[in-house]
Amino acid sequence: MIKALHAMVLAEDAEAARAFFRDVLEYPGVDTGGGWLIFKTGPSELGVHPSSGEYASTDARFDVSLVCDNLEKTMAELAAKGAEFIGDVQDLAWGITAQLRVPGAGQIMLYQPKYDPPATSL
Repeated sequence: MIKALHAMVLAEDAEAARAFFRDVLEYPGVDTGGGWLIFKTGPSELGVHPSSGEYASTDARFDVSLVCDNLEKTMAELAAKGAEFIGDVQDLAWGITAQLRVPGAGQIMLYQPKYDPPATSL
């Protein structure tokens, strides 16, 4: 039986990205050996969407996003810890989004859903 979803962030600077998830986002984790940190991320959910159409047009096949209850408050808390955001906040049909810079790894979406997320409601 499948018990969890494992997501990976592929980073050019893995140490910087790991420090961000550990120190800024404060994800608890374990060192599985040699500095390979695996973080507990809490509840998860999986959406399957078309790769092209009204909401997306991409060659990517997988995507990772962070979900929060209050985007404005979460952005302020993360910024106080040194987090940087890229671009403007977007108000989309399904959620309010911001792009969060992950040092050494690019950016990740942070969003406040406009739907009742199963990860936090079931």
